Order: sequence, then C-alpha cells, then structure tokens
Amino acid sequence: MAYLYFYGLITKTITNKKKVSKRFQQMKINLHATERFEQRHHGKSASETEEMLKTVGVSSVDELIDQTVPGHIRLTEPLALPTGVSEQLFLTEFKRIARLNMVLKSYIGTGYYDTIVPNVILRNILENPAWYTAYTPYQAEIAQGRLEMLLNFQTVVIELTGMEIANASLLDEGTAAAEAMTMLHALRPAGKKDSHRFFVSQQTHPQTIDVLRTRSEPLGIEIVVGDHKTIDWSDAAVYGILLQYPGTDGNVEDYTDLIASAHELGVQVVAAADLLALTLLKSPGEMGADVVVGSAQRLGVPMGFGGPHAGFFATKEAYKRHIPGRIIGVTVDAEGNRALRMALQTREQHIRREKATSNICTAQVLLAVMSGAYAVYHGPEGLKSIASRVHGLAVLFARTVKKFGYKVVNDNFFDTVTVQTPFAKKLKEESVKWGVNLRHYPFPDTRIGISFDESKSFQDVIDLLNLFADAAAFQGELEIEEEVSSTLPESLLRHSRYLTHEVFNSYHTEHEMLRYLKSLENKDLSLVHSMISLGSCTMKLNATAEMIPVTWPELANMHPFAPASQSKGYQRITEQLDQWLSVITGFAKVSLQPNSGAQGEYAGLMAIRNWHLSRGDSHRNVVLIPASAHGTNPASAVMAGMKVVVTKCDERGNIDVEDLKANAEKYSRELSALMVTYPSTYGVYEERIKEICELIHEHGGQVYMDGANMNAQVGLTSPGMIGADVCHLNLHKTFCIPHGGGGPGVGPIGVAEHLVPFLPGHVSLETEGKPKPAGAVSAAPFGSASILPISYAYIVMMGGEGLVNATKTAILNANYIKAKLEAHYPILYTGANGRCAHEMIVDLRPFKSVGIEAEDVAKRLMDYGFHSPTLSFPVAGTLMIEPTESESKAELDRFCEAMISIREEIREVEEGNADKSVNVLKLAPHTYRVVLAEEWNRPYSREKAVFPLAHLRFRKFWPSVSRVDNAYGDRNLVCACIPTEDYAHAE
Repeated sequence: MAYLYFYGLITKTITNKKKVSKRFQQMKINLHATERFEQRHHGKSASETEEMLKTVGVSSVDELIDQTVPGHIRLTEPLALPTGVSEQLFLTEFKRIARLNMVLKSYIGTGYYDTIVPNVILRNILENPAWYTAYTPYQAEIAQGRLEMLLNFQTVVIELTGMEIANASLLDEGTAAAEAMTMLHALRPAGKKDSHRFFVSQQTHPQTIDVLRTRSEPLGIEIVVGDHKTIDWSDAAVYGILLQYPGTDGNVEDYTDLIASAHELGVQVVAAADLLALTLLKSPGEMGADVVVGSAQRLGVPMGFGGPHAGFFATKEAYKRHIPGRIIGVTVDAEGNRALRMALQTREQHIRREKATSNICTAQVLLAVMSGAYAVYHGPEGLKSIASRVHGLAVLFARTVKKFGYKVVNDNFFDTVTVQTPFAKKLKEESVKWGVNLRHYPFPDTRIGISFDESKSFQDVIDLLNLFADAAAFQGELEIEEEVSSTLPESLLRHSRYLTHEVFNSYHTEHEMLRYLKSLENKDLSLVHSMISLGSCTMKLNATAEMIPVTWPELANMHPFAPASQSKGYQRITEQLDQWLSVITGFAKVSLQPNSGAQGEYAGLMAIRNWHLSRGDSHRNVVLIPASAHGTNPASAVMAGMKVVVTKCDERGNIDVEDLKANAEKYSRELSALMVTYPSTYGVYEERIKEICELIHEHGGQVYMDGANMNAQVGLTSPGMIGADVCHLNLHKTFCIPHGGGGPGVGPIGVAEHLVPFLPGHVSLETEGKPKPAGAVSAAPFGSASILPISYAYIVMMGGEGLVNATKTAILNANYIKAKLEAHYPILYTGANGRCAHEMIVDLRPFKSVGIEAEDVAKRLMDYGFHSPTLSFPVAGTLMIEPTESESKAELDRFCEAMISIREEIREVEEGNADKSVNVLKLAPHTYRVVLAEEWNRPYSREKAVFPLAHLRFRKFWPSVSRVDNAYGDRNLVCACIPTEDYAHAE
C-alpha cells in the first residue's frame, strides 16, 4: 500500500510538467538511489576516515594499503561479484529464493525431527543479539549467563543418559560418535593396545557410519558394520562398539547383557542415544555404556536442512581429561561466591597441539543454550509428556496400519515405525502428493520408515493412515481409538529420576521464563555492549537483515534428507555461495559441508591426503607447521594421520624461510603439506609467501592455508593467487555469521582444480552407479546449512566493491589503534613499512617485573566495559587486538582511551604509587557487591575501581562475579547442577 500511495503522489504532481522538471532539477533527486548497506556496516563518515588517516600518517586509504600489502600478491582485477543492494531489496528477493523450498510434513527421522521452539526462546535467545553476538566464554566473569545455561545443558545430558560427566556440546551426532571412537582408541587397556577394529551396529544412522568411515581411515582404525546380535566375540582386534538407541529403524532393545559381555573382553561401548526417548526409556548409563553421544536437535532447535545443532558427549568421570570439547564447571570467585567457567582447559588442542587427540576448538553454544532452555521451560514432567504423546502417536499408527496388511518390522519402538510393504514404490510416488515425506530405504529394500515428533498431531496420524490405506487399496472403514497404551516392556522403561534441580522445576510459565532468560542475558557482555577486539576472531557486525531469514520456516523446517526436488531454494543458496567464495578465494570449487573451522582444516588436509594416495604417494605424511600456527593446525594434522614437524619463525613473526627450506629438503620424499596462516598469526603480511608456496610445490607438497585471517585478504589478494592449494574459511568470522557465545561456526574449504574430486562427499548425495568422491566430515551434507543465508546476505548486500572496502577499512582500523597505542605500549611485529595487517600484538611482558600480568589487564578491561583482546596467543604475555571494519571511530577511541588509562594505572605501580599485589588491576574486575559493601579497605577509591573514566558513570556494564578461581574448580570438579531433592519428579 505504501508503494501505491507514493506512486499516486507522483501522478498528481506531474499535472504541471514545467514545475516538476524545475523542482526535480533544484532538489537533484535520484529516483534510483537506495541506501547502501556498506555504509551501515562500516560505520564511519568521510570526515572521520580523514581524521584516522591523519593519525596513521597517510593521505588516503589506498596509500596505507600500498604500504601494508605486498605489491606482488595484489589482485589486479576487481572481484567478479554482484553490486551491493539495500537491506529491503535483499530481503524481498531472498524471500523468493526461500520459497523455492517445498517444506513438506516430515516423517523421515534418522536423527532429525520437527520440533516446536517455544516463542519465549525463539525471540529471546535465537533472535536476540545479546545471545548470538557474544564470544566464547574465555573471560568467565562477563559470561556467567551463557555458562549457567550450558551447565543446565550438561545436566540434562548427564541425567538423561545416566552418565557422570558431559561436555558443553559438540558439532553433531556423527562427529560426536567419531570423537568417541577416537577417544576409546587412545584409551585402549593394556591387553588391547594392538586392537584396531571398531564395530558399528547396522542399526546406526547411515550418516554417522559415513563420518566414522572418514575419520577412522587415516588413524588405522577399521570400521566393521554388522548385526550387533551376532558379534564375533572371538575377534580380539575389536576394541569398541557403537550401538544406536533407539535403532535407525526405530527398534528399541535392552543392551545390558551385550555391554556386560563386551566389558568382560575389555571392549568398550558407545551408545548413540535420543534424549527425548530417554525421558521414557532406560538410560544407556544404567545399561553400562562407557560413552553416550547424540544430538539435542529435537529439544527445541529447528532442523534447518541439517544444522546447526548441539551434539552431545557424555562419559565416565574417569575420562574427564580425555573428553573432547569444552566442559563448564563450578568454582568460586574472589569473594567466595559460586561462579562458573570452562574447566580443565589443559585438555584444549591450543595447549596440547600435536599431542591433542581432538581438534575441537568450539561448541554449538547457541544451540546448546536453546536446548538447555527448552528443558528448563518444559521441566521433567513436560518433557515426559511430550515424549509420551510422540510415542502414543507411533503406537496408534503401528496398530492401525497393520489392519491394512502392512508388516511392522519393529516390535518395540519409541517414535519410529518401520513397515515392510510391496507398495513401497507407490508410497514414494504418492506421499509427496499427500504433502508428506517418509523415509524410503534404497532399492531393492522395500521398507518405509515413519518417525513421529512433537509437532505431529492426532489428525496427522489420521491423514497418514489414509495415505497408507489408499496405497494398499484398503476397502472399508476403521474406527480409530483416541487413547493408547505403551507397548514397551517393563524392562525397557525408565524408573530413575532426572532433572530434579530447582532450575528445571521453576520456570514453566512464560513470564517466569522470560525473566530468567533476561537475568542470564544481563550477566553477559556481547557486541550489543561494546567492541570485542579479538585477534584472529573477527568479531564484526552481524547485521539484523543478515539474521532475519534464519528463522523463516522455508529454511528452518527443511529436513536435510528431503528429496532434492524439494530443496531448490537451498540449492540456489549453496551453488551461489560456492561460486562467490570460489571467486573470493581464487579457487575452483568450495565445499560448504565442514561445520566449524577445525572441521574445515581436517577436510582440507584429508583432500590433500587423498590426492597423494590417488597418485601412489602413500609415503607423503609429513606436515610442516610454523611455530606461530593456531593450535588446531597440528591437532588436525594428527587426526588426518600425518606427522607434524614444527618450523621456526624469525624475530619479526615471519616464517623462517631458511629453516623451512632445510625441513622441506630433509622431508622432501615424505612431504605432504605446509600449513600456513596468511597474514601470519602475528598480524603481518609475509613478503616471501609466494616463494614459500613455490618451495613446497618443488618438493611435491601442497599448501594448506588457514583462513582465520581472510578479513585481511578479501578483494586485495587471495589464497589461490598466492599459491595455496586449499584454504578453509571461517564464515563465523570474515563472512558475518555470529559467534553465538562460542558456536555455531561454518568452515568451508576452497580447493584448486586438481583437488576438487577429493572434497567431502555424503551418503545422502550418492546416486546409483555414481561413487562418492570422498567421505563425509559432518553428519549433514551441507553442514550448518540454515546459517549459510547469513553469509549469502552479507556478500549480496556488500557487493564486490563493498567487500574490498571492508578489508581496507579493517586494515585502517587496526593501524589507527596501533598509532594511538604505540606511544604507550610496545607493539610486536610489523611489516616492511612498519604497518600491521588487520590485527596487532600489544606486548605486556615488560610489566611483569612490577607484578602486572597480561591477565590483569584483561580483567581490568571489564571494569571499562570491554572484553579483552586475545590473551597470550600467539605470544604468551601479550594481547592481540583486531578491531574489524565494523567499529566506529568513536568506539575505537573509547577502547584506546581505556587501554591508555590502564597504562597509567600500570605506571602507578611502576613508580611505587600503588602496591604490586594489591592494586586496581590485581583485584579486577570489580562487582557492584564489592563496591557497595559497607567496608572498603582497598588502597584506591571506589570511584577509581568502577568509574575510571567519566562516561562510565552513565554507561556501565557490571561483571556479575569477581575474578574466578580456576584452580579451585579443577580440584573440585562439578559439571552439573546439584540436584534439589525437594522437587517432584516424573518417575
């Protein structure tokens, strides 16, 4: 209506043509102009840019770029990408693309189910930037809200699985199963050290088996898929077993005796379980399982064409130092109050590097938070009620469909009924016409699977039964009973208690839940409060227009294994992203399957490995990795079956080319790849990068480029142009997918033409007679597909020119901060002209002599309302700062003002005007409880503690706890909510 009204006004105006012509001439209105998204993304006026350039000491942005980026790696042509469009135009056009998807009622199951996201969770978590723009909770004092909800998530997993400890989520069910397989392989008992076979029940979901095959091969683990009822117990080579519970065809059975038999032979057992089913069924822990894995997707997270979802991993406390991923634990703060933080960080791959058994450096935090909140909102009774209704619908369908002549394959089931029928082909053709998707097994298998979920109703069962009756040409009428009883035997039913803690029994009305969520949100600092200047983590604007499509039903409610004819919208999105990212990277093709940066590293290395194997070069297994590399690099190399050789860096942070040459020659015959980050992890464009790539190629190796720093490459140079063969991209960094408090992420890989055949495949994408090029690295064919529209939106709205300007502006912002701070702090590592790339390292080691550590500065920044830059990486005792292109000059100045003020506080200690051990830095951060306490015995004022700068009086973020005690929490490990016996519980 607004458009028609505007058009009407113009029509009336043109009655006097002369006046209109003159008026338009005077006003100079461009009727084709729309607001440029780029201006909103960068957040700086022309005058502010001019001021920044003066501070940096250059006359233009291009002059700065010429001084920063080596000329011999510069692109000479503009990016062949669309011109940027406005937010409104993008959303209008993208809605048309989304509508190309046909979202049918899904009964496919296989680990993915429709779910009902409570609106209070949808609006206040998933669509709330205070939750989705936060960073990984490394700074616990300003992350207590999401840490609490992650503790809730861990509690749900621990209590439903019947295990002793769980992590804060993994990427998906398939990769969680792979992590269990490799963990148990590393923990083989003395009598099993030579065992190398992992038995997988044929009842396991196909996509999980696919991932297991990929992950097992480079480690020398042999996957044996078979009937778990006929395991050859005389096979001493078997060290572990994976069982699906319930099975992929829906069958439920008690594994207690099987697990006991395995344990007698020193074989350990993994159960892949369904959390909703476990509200009714006997837990795997009660059966004796050693590890329980799965997906929490059906606890309030949309299918989203495969992700992102929170995988889970639960095990025995004896394995607490071997469990992959992050664990949230309880500790105390400096005031003695309860506090939370990430526990047992010495397990992390950034610390263990090539000794790590996992490269996991993230969790699906936002999704785990949603599932934890879902459990809090429904409580034990609510979850049991949902599960009972789902089971009841399945029972009703199974009982009735038999009357049409169908054979129900499984006697005991929770939500999935599998039927054997001669009408399989007809049902496949007719079901789509009826608006439903069933699970159709590959020909000549005539089974059909029907999985029920929370979103299905009694009427849905009636409609489904009519479809099956029609396919069987059933004549007559049947009366359908409206109440059924469970068909599960008593031995399979759950009798143990779960979710007894107060948190799961208090917030079952929307008003109370809303207040609880808001109380947690208020404890966390995110991009809604201030810039988060993390080196190599690129915390940039996650624009609302980019986020809006994520929850559209056309994208959110699509099953990853729906027929290709129904996912035309997703196909358009993924094909276009593949094309655009290939242009940006200079590569032939991009795979979007890896659902984290670490997964991208692994997928890239596997492509290199498989290429060498295809050429008969199985001996090429050495990877050269500079000492400055991210910790995931060596961990990923080990997972890919490679041997890590660390090479030196020089005093300026560059790769020591002479040392690299020596190692390339030494390992020439065995050389598989070099892993290199560009610009370097030290924030420098290495001048000799092309020479380095050529050197590796001369010795028969491939160059893997870590794309963590692509925000300093896009449009100025590219991995392909530099000479790399593979590069992974962090879409949750450079391409605007938000970090979600520590996840989700997307880590696609781009490859040169010769490596295209070795990109990840997927069992669901196989066609008859066409072999799969490579195994899957994620459970879903397109990984975290539902958040790909965020990066799609960013590229479309910015356009090619806007993306280049983003890179230039990121470099300008970094050099502006460097110019403002270098008179106060030593800046480590710069390029040939004294410039940094998109980030720089501030050296705090000189202050150690007066007792001030880098951690003290990080904690003190909280009092100024800022999250610390990257702490002590890649150099211990430093802060690595990356401002990104999205921050305004005012925010950059505010951050610099805080850093300079802290430098003055350090100077007070240096000059003896403040005590070395009792000062405003050592006792930071300061909570309102500390400052408002009746007694104040600190040698500085309350005002200095919390209002060190004048503007903080009117805009203050309060840390919710004082400095946490990590050591106490590790000595007294508690990773779940402590049960409250006063609360009633569903038996």
